[in-house]
Amino acid sequence: MTRKSGSALISAFTSLVLVALAAVAFRADADPGARVADAPVRIMPLGDSITGSPGCWRAMLWNSLRSAGHTNVDFVGTLPPQGCGVTHDGDNEGHGGFLATRVAQQNQLVGWLSATNPDVVLMHFGTNDVWSNIPPATILSAFSTLVDQMRANNANMRIVVSKIIPMAPSSCADCGARVVALNQAIPGWASGKSTARSPIVVVDQWTGFSTATDTHDGVHPNAAGDRKIADRLVPVVAGLLGSIPPTTTTTTTTPPAGGACTATYRTVGRWQGGYQGEVTVTNTGTTVKNGWRALVTVPGGMTVDQAWNASTSQSGDVVTATDVGWNATLAAGGSASFGFTGTVGGTYAAPTVSCS
Repeated sequence: MTRKSGSALISAFTSLVLVALAAVAFRADADPGARVADAPVRIMPLGDSITGSPGCWRAMLWNSLRSAGHTNVDFVGTLPPQGCGVTHDGDNEGHGGFLATRVAQQNQLVGWLSATNPDVVLMHFGTNDVWSNIPPATILSAFSTLVDQMRANNANMRIVVSKIIPMAPSSCADCGARVVALNQAIPGWASGKSTARSPIVVVDQWTGFSTATDTHDGVHPNAAGDRKIADRLVPVVAGLLGSIPPTTTTTTTTPPAGGACTATYRTVGRWQGGYQGEVTVTNTGTTVKNGWRALVTVPGGMTVDQAWNASTSQSGDVVTATDVGWNATLAAGGSASFGFTGTVGGTYAAPTVSCS
């Protein structure tokens, strides 16, 4: 919801009333993970000043999603928008100067979640922790606490965690290397913490981002940097929007059975050293197909690093993707899609896909 200026007290009271009303409309009382099918998907941008001061990548992301047809989204947070010069839904949890470790230790996220009840959290957090020379293991332990708090609020929470953008402040010669150390540890942490019901997707905001040309002070993004951050998030968020169940789901593992199928691949986006792809599995049989499996064969030098709407494992050049329970059943003629990002070590070529 885009807030308008006015009395701070009236605005705060009105916001609380609106949040309460939205919570009633959006959440089923019996289960904090349930939602009404036609309610907007609630997205919380979470982080520090890179997210909130003014965090204009949020405005770019919101408008890009709307331009792509994703109009039923609501950015949520207890903080109001801070300008950016374009119409957008500016609610957020971008708290300037905050440390992820301190937010976790003080359980501050719990109140923010209770006030806004998001379905998706976009987290770019840890810059101030790195600046404070806090070890990656301690930061990731805080991330785990935050994720647990998100899932306590919504068992179906979709969580997007960014490898943070580079840092080169004049007052911290070691910050650049510390960012690299944290970012290198994030994928392994995410893999161990992700679940089928509440997946964690890692977005690489570090690669291709220059502190010289994409920030105005070696830390905070300028317009070019905001554009890069938003562009990396658009396809991931768009892919997640279709994965959020309208009612509570129970994840089960069902062996593929019944019905022939086809799999198709499309390239969603490419950038230096990386790409995003999407695979659609279609039941071409005449009966219901319970469970599906797709094989994605990537050319040499390419990998699949993070996926959503499917569980994946890679052996050599072959990635095996299986349903995640809630999208296992395909009616005759029905389809399910999953997306992923990966790295390109040489020349990009489209993977080949098949299904069973």
